[in-house]
Amino acid sequence: MAKPNKETLLEWYRQMVLIRLFETRCDELYQEKKITGVYMHLYSGHEATGVGALAALRPDDHVITAYRDHGIALAKGVHPNPIMAEMMGKKDGVSGGKGGSMHIASKEHRMWGGYAIVGGHLPLAAGIAFASQYNNTDEVTICFIGDGASNNGYFHEAVNMSGAWKLPIVWIIENNFVAMGTRIEDSTAQTRLHMRAEGYGIKDGGRIDGQDVMAVYDAVSDAVAHARQNGPVLIESLTYRYKGHGVSDKSYDKRFAEELEEWKQNRDPITLFRRMLEDKYKNIGPELERIFEACEQAVDESVEFALNSPDPTYEDLISNVYVD
Repeated sequence: MAKPNKETLLEWYRQMVLIRLFETRCDELYQEKKITGVYMHLYSGHEATGVGALAALRPDDHVITAYRDHGIALAKGVHPNPIMAEMMGKKDGVSGGKGGSMHIASKEHRMWGGYAIVGGHLPLAAGIAFASQYNNTDEVTICFIGDGASNNGYFHEAVNMSGAWKLPIVWIIENNFVAMGTRIEDSTAQTRLHMRAEGYGIKDGGRIDGQDVMAVYDAVSDAVAHARQNGPVLIESLTYRYKGHGVSDKSYDKRFAEELEEWKQNRDPITLFRRMLEDKYKNIGPELERIFEACEQAVDESVEFALNSPDPTYEDLISNVYVD
């Protein structure tokens, strides 16, 4: 596994900053009622896990996730303009404005969503990996799973079949310790979630520091290499979310205020990575500032693009529903 050079590390920094700024702006737009709907689930705090994991993939590999999909789509290379347009339900959105926040998908980027049913994407992930195996394409699928979804029947069925068929897939549990509003120790007897791998006869990729993009990249790179040759791997990434399960959770900040502040002050993935870069490369500060400003501009442009995008027509809304 080649060590990432400076150019690659700066690209990871750009992606993490872009995700944070994009999600912060989405939160503001929701409060302004420019993004509507009942739910919106932000990726703020998870950036190192998503960026580090997807950096281990080839462009032709696949990724699928659940609610917190905006950041994953950005890390897979989807342009922020159509993502923001999708957030606002506009015609130029990645799903034509018909999916919204929880259905960010791009066939071109092999980003398959974005699913709104807890754990419902896991059988789909197994199916994608099965297609790669059946067609001998040498592709790997990464499937992100919330810690709460790992208690769902979909999880046990899909992971079991991936082991039985030795599918080329890496299951990554993003353990942020709170499934919706319930602490993991109140819902799960075995809180070391990666240990479930043994029960299904697949490789245990261990528990990793999900706030350290370098550690995530190293672990997932090993897992992807194993999956491509030998079958599934299960990894548990310890991370932390900065907002409630969704925008409808108005009390998350108060209920977990002390712990939340501790993670923001001492475990923030972008702050930790920036410190690492500043230690490794002297006088890199101005370069990092330029990246930050470019990300601010990209998010502003995405908002402008979305606001100017037309609403879907009736014909748009009924298209792709039936096959002629």
